[in-house]
Amino acid sequence: MTDSIQFGEGNFLRAFVDYCLQILNHETSFSGKVDIIQPLPNGLIEQLKKQNGKYHLFHEGVLQGKNIREGQQIDCVDEMVNPYKEFDHFLKLAENENLTFVFSNTTEAGITLDNEDQFTARPAHSFPGKLTQLLYHRFKTFNGDKSKVLQIIPCELIDKNGTKLKEIILELCEIWKLDNNFISWIHLNHFYNTLVDRIVPGFPKKDLNFYKKQLPFADKLIVTCEPFFLWVIEGNPKLLEIFPVDQLNNIDVKVVPDLGIYRTRKVRILNGSHTVLVPVGLLHGTLTVSETLQDDFLKNYLSQTLSQEIIPSIDFDRQPLEDYAQSVLERFSNPFIVHQLESISLNSISKFKVRVLPSLLSYYKKEGKIPKNLTFAMAALIFFYGKEISKHPHPLKDDPQNILFFEEIWKNNEIEKIVSETLSNIALWDQNLAKIGPLKDTLTQALYAIVTHDKISEAYPVFKSLTS
Repeated sequence: MTDSIQFGEGNFLRAFVDYCLQILNHETSFSGKVDIIQPLPNGLIEQLKKQNGKYHLFHEGVLQGKNIREGQQIDCVDEMVNPYKEFDHFLKLAENENLTFVFSNTTEAGITLDNEDQFTARPAHSFPGKLTQLLYHRFKTFNGDKSKVLQIIPCELIDKNGTKLKEIILELCEIWKLDNNFISWIHLNHFYNTLVDRIVPGFPKKDLNFYKKQLPFADKLIVTCEPFFLWVIEGNPKLLEIFPVDQLNNIDVKVVPDLGIYRTRKVRILNGSHTVLVPVGLLHGTLTVSETLQDDFLKNYLSQTLSQEIIPSIDFDRQPLEDYAQSVLERFSNPFIVHQLESISLNSISKFKVRVLPSLLSYYKKEGKIPKNLTFAMAALIFFYGKEISKHPHPLKDDPQNILFFEEIWKNNEIEKIVSETLSNIALWDQNLAKIGPLKDTLTQALYAIVTHDKISEAYPVFKSLTS
């Protein structure tokens, strides 16, 4: 028996980690169960208890050209604990001899240091605080036994999530003045950096009868998700001896020495595609990701951007990047997932800086020329934020300072000046992009084409002809 504790009872973990554990139980000798902890005062634990930890997962979409819409019951959940009401029960979970893993997804905001957190609180406020309390109780229960350390595998979407979680726990140990023997024991536990990749819409909002007629009980915690599944864990392959995910056939879980390239390709190809599509798609009048793949102009624009600019900008073998890009396009076309471009538009400036700008600059450095499609997307973004000029119906959801900046520069209709002030704004890009002359010139031509044409689909070929 290999037992786990999971911080988080939301849709993602139930469609990702718990699903993986379920498959491990069925296809290998893993034989594990998971105890779920509700990390916030309000959550789904009570409903999960009413269903005895059981719920149904439905895979919906296209995978490698095959249409998939199938469900299964998940029953690997054992105990369900709300530490705000059952703190002693929460600590007792640490006394389990067979406890091996800790999983978590407490959102990006979960792995942060709370200087006001208290060790004596029942429970501590933050996720790292609760985990420290749990680890300390295990340390005391087993008198610091080295064989009782845990494999801690966070799934929060931040870079180096395991490393940061460990650093915060060690900071809390100092703040709380916990003994040095415990701190030494913490260092023996294994904290893994991870990357997770799966779209999980959650409870179905449409066609409920389709789901209900297949269920043996009234399930209020149905989870829908795409068939695609990728989990990359950075660590020693010895992990596979106790976590035999390499034996699974239907899901992709990798244990690798460095997940850098996996993170780069996800951020640049999947997230970058989303960010590129937002201004171009919304200005074109398209509202959802799947609709963009049904529109000839947008589909061709995105496909060309991926194959001709983003993929060549990444220092890695081309074929696996193309395979991943193809899977991304397949996932984007999933008719069961209604992913609003407007919702993706949140904080588009910072997203462009992290997800798209590295591809643009890397391409320029490698090829000696400016990538036209990525620059066109940047021009569309500048135009999108000039709402008084572009007149689109979508709200701008960003840092108020960023919105104000574009509002001010668009009061001047000189395209060259708008481009110059945008590129030289170090607060936006963490560097002065105006120093790159070819980028300044190409972006000016792109923005000019967009401003002088009623439709962005008309502006694009004009821009391409201007720069040919």
